[in-house]
Amino acid sequence: MILSGTGEPADVFFEDLTPGLVFDLGVTAVDEIEMVTFAERFDPQWYHVDGDLAARSPYGGLIASGWFTASLFMRAYVEHVLQRAAADASPGIEELRWLAPVRGGDQLGTRLEVLTRKPSTARPGLGTVTLEGTMSRLDGAGYPEEDVLRLRFRGWFRLRSGA
Repeated sequence: MILSGTGEPADVFFEDLTPGLVFDLGVTAVDEIEMVTFAERFDPQWYHVDGDLAARSPYGGLIASGWFTASLFMRAYVEHVLQRAAADASPGIEELRWLAPVRGGDQLGTRLEVLTRKPSTARPGLGTVTLEGTMSRLDGAGYPEEDVLRLRFRGWFRLRSGA
């Protein structure tokens, strides 16, 4: 039995990840307390942790660390893809862009698109998939208003046949 990225039996394999395939990774509500707690530990810059200073700045209030936003993306990716996929590991991120500030209370819609795939010549039984993820702030009606994060990265996924 081939396991997913979370240890469950896998049902999404390299062969299923065809270019153009789009995954809806759901909506994430940004919790301000969680956002600030993350920043206090990992990115304690004033515009992430000091509400008074941030309110008097051009930001007009606290903004999330970009690393917090990227972590929200990762959680959505795990919950909607990796918990089902025969994922091996990731050889890395090719691009990471923070496009607009994220704030407590924001609703972020997340999607993932398969860009390319290629069987590995160095690691039999695996294929490399290039993916692009986008998080967008949603308006009150739930429609994308503004992209806040975009990343392009590669992942290794097991072939269904294992060979």
